[in-house]
Amino acid sequence: MVSETAGDRSPSPAVARALTILETLVESDEELTLTALAKKAKIPLATCASIVYTLEQRDYATRRVVGRSHFWRPTLRLYGLATQLIRKVDLSSVASREMRELADRLGMPVHIGVLTGSSVVYVAKAALPGFIQFDTYPGKVAHFNLTALGRAIAAYLPESELKPLLARLEPGYGPKAKPVDEETFRAELSKVHKQGYAVEDQEEQADIACVAAPFFAAGGHVAGAVGVTSFARDLTRDKRKQAQAGLIQLGTTISERLGATEPPTA
Repeated sequence: MVSETAGDRSPSPAVARALTILETLVESDEELTLTALAKKAKIPLATCASIVYTLEQRDYATRRVVGRSHFWRPTLRLYGLATQLIRKVDLSSVASREMRELADRLGMPVHIGVLTGSSVVYVAKAALPGFIQFDTYPGKVAHFNLTALGRAIAAYLPESELKPLLARLEPGYGPKAKPVDEETFRAELSKVHKQGYAVEDQEEQADIACVAAPFFAAGGHVAGAVGVTSFARDLTRDKRKQAQAGLIQLGTTISERLGATEPPTA
């Protein structure tokens, strides 16, 4: 989240503060009074009030009045914008047949994710029929360092784009969660870059494991990642090798169709 101090260094402090208010509302688990919102966002009360009333006017925030207190929360207008964007960034059409074939071959759902800020947004999924469905739907947002998708992307970012992300690492809640520090994560990314794929095994949450490989756009810049999700117990050594090989090949296919003709440089 951007504090007021950081916002004052932004090209547009007013926009930075408005985004901070919006992020604070979205990230809060409960409705916030104006005073609590201003304190949490570290923005002066009068400034916070003008921003939140503007958000209300534009239907990005709403309030519940109890006596003399007003409790603020975000609306789903943001979700509507995100849904429109996901439709336009239809990466699933680039390799939909290959995604389906890999999902069927591995018996695991296949996803495409892109990096937005410090989060990975799932933009496409080749799901499997059956009662059990993983919570990896298009539109899902996850912190980048806690997913194989995010690590596969981060490993190929130029230093100028990676450095800001390293200050926003989040701890996992799984039984195999690793230390959250820049040195450890850089070592992990170096390994990912060398082998061409990333693995997340019960770090974000218990019992779930993921494998992912990057794909690139014209010019060789990393554009996203393709990955699979499975119960950790089902991702055996042989199955993991199959997933790694299949995802690397799928990443190459998507890269070629996005116009990447040069090897990645990072």
